[in-house]
Amino acid sequence: RSNAGESMAWSESVDTVLANKEGLAAFRTFLKSEFSEENVEFWLACEDFKKTKSSTKIALKAQKIYSDFIQADAPKEINIDFHTKYDISQNISEPTLSCFDAAQSSVYCLMAKDSFPRFLRSEVYKELLKKHQDRNQKRWLPFL
Repeated sequence: RSNAGESMAWSESVDTVLANKEGLAAFRTFLKSEFSEENVEFWLACEDFKKTKSSTKIALKAQKIYSDFIQADAPKEINIDFHTKYDISQNISEPTLSCFDAAQSSVYCLMAKDSFPRFLRSEVYKELLKKHQDRNQKRWLPFL
């Protein structure tokens, strides 16, 4: 369970939000409200993919990520440049654990520079901060 200090630290970087369960949930809620949750979903899918050990699973997961996020008209198509998309489509038949790195980095930068600053100004984030501040104050009230 995170505290007010942690939720304040979230404003320092998108990494702290992505690494914290409650922060990530709030960020996803915000992205859903902007219809751009595919970015964080893709980033999380890539993080999971990079931990895959079995070569069979690597191929299956790579194909799933490709069909969900990369290919033209994918249900959760992410916004990446043509060259990155082309490189992935050329290598998807023999995927490596790093085959989505360029796309993941591009999506991460987009979230960090674009979505994240808006998240920090959002009601979702303000509510979360307030909840943590209230929780912290209640802890000390009995001693006053």
